[in-house]
Amino acid sequence: MLGLKLLTDPRWANIAEGNLDEILSDHAWCEQKAASNAITLITQNPEYEDLVHELTAIAIEEMEHFQMVIELIKERGFDLARERKDDYVGKLMKFSKKDGSRNQAFVDRLLFAAMIEARSCERFRVLSKNLQDPKLSAFYYDLMVSEANHYSTFLNFAKKYSTDVDVDQRWQEWLDFEGELIKSYGTKEFIHG
Repeated sequence: MLGLKLLTDPRWANIAEGNLDEILSDHAWCEQKAASNAITLITQNPEYEDLVHELTAIAIEEMEHFQMVIELIKERGFDLARERKDDYVGKLMKFSKKDGSRNQAFVDRLLFAAMIEARSCERFRVLSKNLQDPKLSAFYYDLMVSEANHYSTFLNFAKKYSTDVDVDQRWQEWLDFEGELIKSYGTKEFIHG
């Protein structure tokens, strides 16, 4: 369904489980940034009423996820660490087209969001299937479903509002780029690490 070129090695879940304080803090900040991204898309494109409505719901949901992860952090006796730079997301951002028409930049921002949601969904699937902790496994299963819905929403809006981009072709370029990029990740206690 997601079309990702390279799946995460299930052993990455062992790294995550052995560093729960790190992975949970990183996850919390990922949720906050996802909410911020949805809000940015709204503020830059208020003329699309359905997009504003759907992305408002996503922003709220992402902040609810942020709160849920914060509660898990507290429950386990950890402290929320400071936000760290997400190298994976930074490299995806550099791949985004910012030149060209306003519509091209808008569509690419939607595809950027879809890509992050797709990889997050895939990583949450790995956690849901491989964590030994049943509560965390169930938690990540629920989030996997949510991320899949967000992925579809962003991809569908890219297709709906594209006026001068072959979205299927550009999405394939995103998948190819991310497939090469992700080869350098999957060994650290980061959601995208």
